[in-house]
Amino acid sequence: MKVLVPVKRVVDYNVKIRVKPDNSGVDLSNVKMSVNPFCEIAIEEAVRLKEAGTATEVVAVTVGSSASQEQLRTCLALGADRAVLIETDADAQPLGIAKALKALQEKEGAELVIFGKQSIDGDNSQTGQMFAALTGMPQGTFASEVKIADGRIDVTREIDGGLQTVSLKLPAVVTTDLRLNEPRYASLPNIMKAKKKPLDVVTPDELGVDLTPSVEVLSVEPPAERQAGIKVESVEELVDKLKNEAKVIS
Repeated sequence: MKVLVPVKRVVDYNVKIRVKPDNSGVDLSNVKMSVNPFCEIAIEEAVRLKEAGTATEVVAVTVGSSASQEQLRTCLALGADRAVLIETDADAQPLGIAKALKALQEKEGAELVIFGKQSIDGDNSQTGQMFAALTGMPQGTFASEVKIADGRIDVTREIDGGLQTVSLKLPAVVTTDLRLNEPRYASLPNIMKAKKKPLDVVTPDELGVDLTPSVEVLSVEPPAERQAGIKVESVEELVDKLKNEAKVIS
């Protein structure tokens, strides 16, 4: 069974985000970039499936600029067998990415496609669902546990009311939640081996896909700074401030 894992290059989660002075976007100059944390969980799950003998090949793929090869090499070091870069300098958005991945899936014929549930930059949580809709594949989103047997995959989903388990016929789409697993660290020997693993580069034109953005970002602004808290001496003083200053109770 081949597993396809789409990943995304994002600003490292440890970096404090800075907005450009003209509010046109996030300042990415001299900023550390990493694999999206949810995508790392997806890679880890795919590699575990291979280690268990369920999967035979793990293919990492991303849509982005040539700089994204660094993150694909990270995925190879984490255990992916090969990688594909759909290279573009366009501001790729969820629907365009889903279309590009659909075109690649038609070539790869993967039986399981594992996404991170969302990226930590856009927080859209859309690409996996859009991909499933475009391909007609069943989907299990926000997965905290997966089990594969007899041509089906059982996905335990995290929902508002608790947990829900769905049984999907393969090929299928899964998006990972935080509690699915804990990603491993790439060892130095695996980082060295990753340099020799195949990384193919294709263009959207070769896949017959138009990645022209359909949504225009008008302005990006940092959140308002939080005011410092205060200490109160008594419950009565707390109630008074909540009523007369914060005006959250009457």
